Amino acid sequence: MSIQPQSDHGRFVSRLTRDTLALILAGGRGSRLYELTDWRAKPGVYFGGKLRIIDFPLSNCINSGIRRIGVATQYKAHSLIRHLVNGWSSFQLAHREFIDILPASQRVSDDWYLGTADAVFQNLDIIRTHQPGYVLILAGDHVYKMDYGVFLAFHAENEADMTVACVEMPVEEAANQFGVMTVDEQGRVVEFNEKPANPASIPGKEGVCLASMGNYVFNTEFLYEQVIKDADMPDSDHDFGKNIIPSIIDSYRVFAYPFRKEETHAQAYWRDVGTLDAYWEANMELISVLPQLDLYDEQWPIFTHQLQTPPAKFVFDYYGKRGEAIESMVSGGCIISGASVRRSLIFSNCRVHSHSTIVDSLLLPECEVMEHCKIRGAIIDRGAIIPEVTEIGVDLNADRARGFRVTEGGHTLVTPDMLNQNLHVIR
Repeated sequence: MSIQPQSDHGRFVSRLTRDTLALILAGGRGSRLYELTDWRAKPGVYFGGKLRIIDFPLSNCINSGIRRIGVATQYKAHSLIRHLVNGWSSFQLAHREFIDILPASQRVSDDWYLGTADAVFQNLDIIRTHQPGYVLILAGDHVYKMDYGVFLAFHAENEADMTVACVEMPVEEAANQFGVMTVDEQGRVVEFNEKPANPASIPGKEGVCLASMGNYVFNTEFLYEQVIKDADMPDSDHDFGKNIIPSIIDSYRVFAYPFRKEETHAQAYWRDVGTLDAYWEANMELISVLPQLDLYDEQWPIFTHQLQTPPAKFVFDYYGKRGEAIESMVSGGCIISGASVRRSLIFSNCRVHSHSTIVDSLLLPECEVMEHCKIRGAIIDRGAIIPEVTEIGVDLNADRARGFRVTEGGHTLVTPDMLNQNLHVIR
C-alpha cells in the first residue's frame, strides 16, 4: 500500500474535524464476555483501573478536535448512560459542542436498532440538523488511541466516498471475528468479506490480513444515500460490514486507512477485548514497565468520570501481615490491609483484608476480599464480596464446580450473582 497517513496538515485537519460529526455505536452486548455484560453493555465495561471502554473513542474525539458527538445506545444502557452523564456532560452548546445520547427509541419504525447501518439510519434526522461535511462512525468497544484528524485528512486527500480504518492482524485471529479487505496499490478497497472463516492474506505477508476496525469516514450526503438505500432492502442485515461496504466497492471510491504509528509506520496499538481472555490480557499489559498503551501520556490523555475518593492506602507492616502492591495498579479509595497484591489491577474503592493474596487478577470497583483468600488469574466483577478462606484460580475444576466461569486461557470470572449476592433484584 503506497499511500501513507499524513500528519503535517495542522490547519487542514483542524478544519476537517470542526466539520465532522462523530457517531459512536455503543449498543452491543459483547456476548463473548459472558456474565461480565449481563448488566451492562460492552462499551460500559470497566477497563484500566478506573476507565470504561467507551472512554477511548470519546477521548480520541476530544484529543482530535471533534466536539460534536452522538452515542447510540441500546443493550442494557443504564450503566453506560449514567457514566456519560456523570463524566461527559461538560460540553458547551454555545460553542457547538455536545454529546448526544441516542438510545434506540423506534424513531422511524417499530424496530430497535437492527444493525450498525440501521442505527445510523434511525438517527438521520438528528444528524441532518447539524449539517456536518463528514460523519465519523466509530465502534464504541475497542481500546486504542487514534488521531481521527489524520484519518479524516487521509479520506479527503484521496477524494474518497468512504474510508475504512484497518489494522494488520494474524489470519487466525481475524477468522470469523472481523471484516477483512483486499486493497490495490493506492489503498483502494477491491474486496471486502465480513467475518470470513478463511481470511485472505496480504500479498507478500502470508498469514497476515487487513482487518476492519469498525471505524468509518463518510462524506455526509453519500452516507445518507447509502443507509436509506439499505433501509429499503428487506433482505438486508442493515450492517456496514455485511451489506453496505461490499455493495459499494465496485462503483465508488472506498479506501482503507492503515492505522499505524506516525513515527515508525509500525502497527499501532489496538485491542478488541471481545473475549474474557483478551479483556484480561489487555488490562494486564498496562502494568508492564513500558506498556504499548500509555495511560500516562499527557499529550493524549484518556478522560473519564473521576470519582471523588481518598488516596489508596496500604496498612500494616510486619512479617506475615504487610499491605503491599507490587507491579500493580491500585486506584483511589482502595485499602490494602495486611494483604499482598502482585501483578494486578485493583479498581476504585476496593478492600483487600489481611493475609489475602491477589496475583495476576482484576478486581473491578467496590469489590471486597475478606481474610485468608487466594485469588490468581481472576476477574472479579464489580461489588463482589469474596468470603473468608476462599480460593479462586488455584483449582480450576473447583472453580467450575462452584459455578464460576473458567475461560479457555485458564482465567476465572466471578460475579456477585455467582456468589448469590444479588445486586440486581427484579422480584
